Amino acid sequence: MGKGYRQGRLGEEIKKIISNLLLRELKDPRLDAMISVTAVEVTSDGSYATVFLSVLETNPGAETAEAEQLEVLEAMKHAKGLIRKEIGRQVKLRHVPDLIFKIDKSMEYGRHISKIINTLDIDHDEEDEQ
Repeated sequence: MGKGYRQGRLGEEIKKIISNLLLRELKDPRLDAMISVTAVEVTSDGSYATVFLSVLETNPGAETAEAEQLEVLEAMKHAKGLIRKEIGRQVKLRHVPDLIFKIDKSMEYGRHISKIINTLDIDHDEEDEQ
C-alpha cells in the first residue's frame, strides 16, 4: 500500500481539478460535448499522468463519435498548459506531471460484451434448477 497510495491520491486530486475546469473555465467550443474524467493514472515517479476521458455522443453514429472524440482530445491537448498551471496552483508539487489525454473505451467495450452475452441465448432458469 505504501508506494501506490501517493499516486492514487494525486490522481484523484488531478481528476477533481480537471473536472472543475471542464465545468467552469475551459471555454473551447470543441468541448461542448458532455465530457467526463473517468480516471487519472499517475506514474510511480510522478512525471506523467494519463487522463482518461469519456465523451457522451451528441449525435449517435460511428463516424461522428470518432470525430467528436478526436476534437475533444485536440482541445484538451491545446488546454494542457492551463490545466497544468491550475494543478500546480492547487496542489503544492515541485514538479507537475505531464498530462497525456486518452479516450476511455471501457463503456463501449462493456456494451459490446453485453450484446455478445445477450446473443448467446442462454436460459438461466434451467441452469438454476439443475
